[in-house]
Amino acid sequence: MPDFSRELALGGVVAGVDEVGRGPLAGPVVAAAAILPADLPPEIAALIDDSKRLSPARREAALAALIESGAAISAAAASVAEIARLNILQASLLAMRRAVARLAVRPDHVLVDGQVAPDLPMPCTPVVGGDGLSLSIAAASIAAKLVRDRAMSRLDRRYPGYGWARNSGYGTKTHRDAIVGLGITPHHRRGFGPLLPPA
Repeated sequence: MPDFSRELALGGVVAGVDEVGRGPLAGPVVAAAAILPADLPPEIAALIDDSKRLSPARREAALAALIESGAAISAAAASVAEIARLNILQASLLAMRRAVARLAVRPDHVLVDGQVAPDLPMPCTPVVGGDGLSLSIAAASIAAKLVRDRAMSRLDRRYPGYGWARNSGYGTKTHRDAIVGLGITPHHRRGFGPLLPPA
């Protein structure tokens, strides 16, 4: 389970940052940033984990509890057009920078999930597997996942048939079959997987 040890060791105001949506065939990449109160109640901390390990209902409950506790949380995206122009890594880092910039409180330090840190105006430490180690990063992973899933559900209503409300734009059989049968939409990432041009 993630804990608060890294944040306490750094001191000051520490934000955790994570992104969701690097691998899908459609939709934006979304990042979130979270600053948790130092006196976060243990019962709320117990709700927080890597978003991939939580059910949708548990994610919703955790985010609601975090907001109620006074956590500062923001989210931002990089669009399909930006992914195409920059590449998925650079688009993910852009979304992270935007999420940090949107925080109501400027952090003294940022912990980011992964091996590569975005270019930020404050120190930033990459933490491999950070969403399973740091409470702040895990909180950010929950927020990013919820924001992106909600966005894909909205897009699913506009573009039915691809199953985006269930697969979040990932390359499931339903999604791949729909690409063949229905074609691609403006929200598909051209150049990803089955969207690559024929050799």
